[in-house]
Amino acid sequence: MDNKVCRLTACEFPLFAFSHCRDVVVAVSKAGGFGVLGATRFTPDQLEEELAWIDAHIEGAPYGVDVLVPETIDPQVAGLSDNAQRAEAISDAHRAFTAGLLGQYGIDIAPEAVVRYEGRAGITPENGYAQMEVAFRHPIRLIANALGIAPPRMIEEGKARGVPVAALVGAKEHALRQAAAGVDIIVAQGGEAGGHCGEVSTLVLIPEVVRALKQAGQDIPVLAAGGIMTGSQMAAMMATGAQGAWTGSVWLATTEAETSEAFRDKMIAARSRDTVRSRSRTGKPARQLKTAWHEAWDGADSPGALPMPLMGMVSEPSFQTIEKAVLGGNDQARDLVSYFVGQGVGLVEQVRSAKAVVHDFREEFVEAVLGLGHILE
Repeated sequence: MDNKVCRLTACEFPLFAFSHCRDVVVAVSKAGGFGVLGATRFTPDQLEEELAWIDAHIEGAPYGVDVLVPETIDPQVAGLSDNAQRAEAISDAHRAFTAGLLGQYGIDIAPEAVVRYEGRAGITPENGYAQMEVAFRHPIRLIANALGIAPPRMIEEGKARGVPVAALVGAKEHALRQAAAGVDIIVAQGGEAGGHCGEVSTLVLIPEVVRALKQAGQDIPVLAAGGIMTGSQMAAMMATGAQGAWTGSVWLATTEAETSEAFRDKMIAARSRDTVRSRSRTGKPARQLKTAWHEAWDGADSPGALPMPLMGMVSEPSFQTIEKAVLGGNDQARDLVSYFVGQGVGLVEQVRSAKAVVHDFREEFVEAVLGLGHILE
């Protein structure tokens, strides 16, 4: 395929695979798609290790990195300069609530042990900038940012190095702001998406963003994101003006993914209605598989979700503890197993390899395009 986004990123087939797992990134890129490593969970040193491994195994295929440099900081945490200070700001009530909730499912943890963090890890500006510096030291063909306007430092560095900058948006006005800031690719992500997302559906958002950019005189390619799990969906979004698809949830059910067997089993069993858009994991609205964790934190007895990044300092260690409990034989803890996943989870029927997913996307895409051609004959 030859369109602007393919030429910008050197990808063969514009299927972009966002994943926190380096194995998925490599497998997708080598299969002709474009793997994008989500950097949020890593410290800068850890990200360096991950990218060095990718460079050694990807055989020259193009790949990218997704970092998060939040544009706005909640006033409650604006004065906290590091993770040690942030940890101290998490109240005893939040610690006790978390420990009590885990205890209901057979996980014994002291309230003072609830909060854990490692170095500069987390969704903070300082970690995002440090990750960005690491990413630019590698032969990436794309760098992406979400949670606001891509920072000027990222755009300037990208242009200097010939690395396209992508930005995720959930509304047309956000796309126009990103275009004015100088980004190279817009990822328009509908509310069906896993992780941080807005409220507008993908089917409405894509043509709205494409039209708005065209009317503004902006020749910026758009990638469609949110609920896209098949090649036919990808073809449909490209029919509305997108130049490719940005996907995430579909890779969670692959053999290479970082997800646990317990979560993959839940994905296969889940319906599209089994996700929830909640602040109870990161502090900002993010779609994930709904469990008793979300019902409790979003319920009347909750002390309330903490602002980003404090909520992640409570939730991420908790979900790691939950997964360890399941591996240790605690069947009760399975009820709490969750991860970021979109409404497209209802289309997951089996676990496949990442290479097989790329192959199936290609075949379904071609079939859908040819099918439309026959209709018009």
